[in-house]
Amino acid sequence: MMEIKKNCKTSLLTPTSMGVRITPVNRQPVHTSDTFRMQATSAESNVLSISASLGLPVKVLTTFVKDNPIARFIKDDLRSRNIAFEGKDVSQGGPWGFRHQFNIADSGFGVRGPRVHNDRAGEVGRTLSIGDFDIDRIFGAEGVQIMHLSGLVGALSPECSEFCLQLVRAAKKYGTRVSFDLNYRASFWKGREKELAAAFHEIASTADILIGNEEDFQLSLGVEGPEAGGKDLAGKIEGFKEMIGRAAEKYPNVRVFATTLRQVISASEHMWGAIMRAEGAWYAVEPRPIAILDRIGGGDGFTGGLLYGILRGWEPEKWLQFGWACGALVVTMEQDYGLPVDEEQVWSIYEGNARVKR
Repeated sequence: MMEIKKNCKTSLLTPTSMGVRITPVNRQPVHTSDTFRMQATSAESNVLSISASLGLPVKVLTTFVKDNPIARFIKDDLRSRNIAFEGKDVSQGGPWGFRHQFNIADSGFGVRGPRVHNDRAGEVGRTLSIGDFDIDRIFGAEGVQIMHLSGLVGALSPECSEFCLQLVRAAKKYGTRVSFDLNYRASFWKGREKELAAAFHEIASTADILIGNEEDFQLSLGVEGPEAGGKDLAGKIEGFKEMIGRAAEKYPNVRVFATTLRQVISASEHMWGAIMRAEGAWYAVEPRPIAILDRIGGGDGFTGGLLYGILRGWEPEKWLQFGWACGALVVTMEQDYGLPVDEEQVWSIYEGNARVKR
């Protein structure tokens, strides 16, 4: 069993670049819509949302645009989700200066798949720096049980890559476990392939928990794997095991490898499974059909549930089951993060029990 540091002020910490997502109502396409719903978002805060909703202390390290209404919207949203935040306010610097990222995404419906457009020009989160934070206080005097990193923020800018590397070194210095979700994005890596491959290799080499799909492991860490994007996932589980086995040889310090298994039947129905290797033993949740309201954030929900199980000190089999169910919960909701009311709600999803509770 992986031991976790005790008596910490923060259970789960993550660096992130916060932004907003705008989504057409009623699952309509962006270009034909005139009514949109707005939410605060980032992949990393989505992960924290599971533990925050279930009562664990969590925090994001981020940065905001000073005296900006979108920044105020994000801060209020984080407070409402029980997510603490820390970071400086950066002056906008005029109308063409800094701002928070916009994620413009519809949900798709049936045979029409969702479309996502990232609008990140002038993103204030690209300025994140280790000098913005009192790292010795956060990791040393206060303590952090697990720090979660995403490849999204790690690849956001050269400054963010260096920020993540220094956070990992500080976390290891103070005995904080490190979780790393590879989250490969080709558009982020273009023109920086050699630099990012070296940074991701260092982070993965010191991580305790490594998460990613077949494309993530192949393209960001150079680990040979099965064909990306796959069909017939149940039949490919052995292929995933071989890929993670090769990753374990390359990164012997990693204690937990995990990935989700997804096959898209339509925008409204997926086959959803998960596989994990923990301390050398294999665990799997066989793919089964789940209904989809909005697929964005399902993988983040899986990671959030997995980390919650580790923080609670459960047996490894329950980490994976709870992660699977949290991912399945997120895709039933309009926003791209999970807000489970209690653990029982999540376990009911895992057990396939959708009966009314009175």
